[in-house]
Amino acid sequence: MNKLSLLAFFLFLTTLGLSQPQQGTLIGQDSTNRVITTAVPFLTITPDARAAGMGDVGVATSADVNSAYWNAGKLAFIDNGLGYGVSGSYTPWLGKIINDMYVFYLSGFYKIGREQTVAASMKYFDLGEIQFRGVSNEDLGRFNPREFSFDVTYSRLLTEELAIGGALRYIHSNLTGALSTGNIDARPGNSVAVDLGVYYTKPLSSRNSTVSLGAAITNLGAKISYSDAANRDFIPTNLRMGGAYTMELDPKNTLTLALDFNKLLVPSPPRNNSTPLLSGIFGSFTDARGGFKEEIREFTTSTGIEYWYDKTLAGRVGYFHEANDKGNRKYLTAGVGLRKNQFGFDVAYLVPTNKRENALAETLRITIMLTFEGKVREKDSVTD
Repeated sequence: MNKLSLLAFFLFLTTLGLSQPQQGTLIGQDSTNRVITTAVPFLTITPDARAAGMGDVGVATSADVNSAYWNAGKLAFIDNGLGYGVSGSYTPWLGKIINDMYVFYLSGFYKIGREQTVAASMKYFDLGEIQFRGVSNEDLGRFNPREFSFDVTYSRLLTEELAIGGALRYIHSNLTGALSTGNIDARPGNSVAVDLGVYYTKPLSSRNSTVSLGAAITNLGAKISYSDAANRDFIPTNLRMGGAYTMELDPKNTLTLALDFNKLLVPSPPRNNSTPLLSGIFGSFTDARGGFKEEIREFTTSTGIEYWYDKTLAGRVGYFHEANDKGNRKYLTAGVGLRKNQFGFDVAYLVPTNKRENALAETLRITIMLTFEGKVREKDSVTD
């Protein structure tokens, strides 16, 4: 197994965490660097194949087992006939060049009643085994970097059309083990964060359609350090907003159009790493060197279409767009889905459209889910 490409990728990741400048210095001094970077970027990788097949949309699409990742508020709208469910998703990473890097996502939910739903999930990123070498090419041994997050979520209906939710998340990132070389004394990084989400959905009389709106702030939490308290970096706090429109073409055919906007609530480069967390979040709307035009370019756009036949077979396409100077990720996605009784299965595929390599290109992403019926819920009031 060739690890040369993996080593280069790993060095990029560890630069974010292990080689942070001392407190009070600026990063991103290069005038051409306008890409916003954070520690633990694995938190932003789309975990489930349904959303991955729709261009990474999910804040306002219909609720399912994986809703906690996209918008905690959606969970309360899971089909009232369901009592609980579980889902597992597998995403190869850099699958074109290596075979031991992957993201695994496990999620489950339980409906307490018609109005309330709880969930728990775990996201695990395995970077494969790596041979470390120092500045002078000395052998520093082998290690398998790993990162994971674990969260619990609560969601509640406020009215028949509106719900809110929140999640508490623990984050652990171990990129080098207990590596010590030169002036670097590395250690695993740990942090905690919360998610806040709101979801609104309303049936319309025209064409038996439904309009849904959603907004969520995710990974709102403490900076993370891989060495000492003086070297701390922002985690990927993110604002996601969007809408979805679902129309019933006939009793067996349904079509959904969805659109999401995302913005990292992290200071733009160059930034002062000692900036307080809340100052960095609120300042992220006005700190771009290019002013308002650059701030707008910091939003990514995801669009997706989902077609269902008889609530059994699904086809999906989507597109993701990011500004050239903010990362230049542009790709088409496609996917299919199956629902049969308690069983669900989704597959997604990604194709870059800008002649740039993508860590997820030419790989299949898979989600398997099981859902189970619950007791018939009484028509209790959501306004009590």
